[in-house]
Amino acid sequence: QVQLVESGGGLVQAGGSLRLSCAASGSIFSINSMGWYRQAPAKERELVASITTDSTMYADSGKGRFTISRDNAKNTVYLQMNNLKPEDTAVYYCRVVIDTPWSTSRIYWGQGTQVTVSS
Repeated sequence: QVQLVESGGGLVQAGGSLRLSCAASGSIFSINSMGWYRQAPAKERELVASITTDSTMYADSGKGRFTISRDNAKNTVYLQMNNLKPEDTAVYYCRVVIDTPWSTSRIYWGQGTQVTVSS
């Protein structure tokens, strides 16, 4: 089994910054990709950013403000969020795709961390 532990959420004023972290542990053969999603009240969960070994991808909402990175030695993904806006308020979830030795992949989700941006 794989466990994901998220940290770094909180309350911040508009224009402020937060850094989210998600550490994966357990039976990890190979991490395919790591990413962050968010879900605001009454809205569907949406991609924020994702990262593989050689590429990154950002939703338009975070381009220029958010930076995703990963530490392969620690099996950890980070999301640096700058110039936060009230519309960034949501529960942020870490998502990790892990390859197995049998050419399959499994998806794991973190428990979610609340980010609240006040105006």
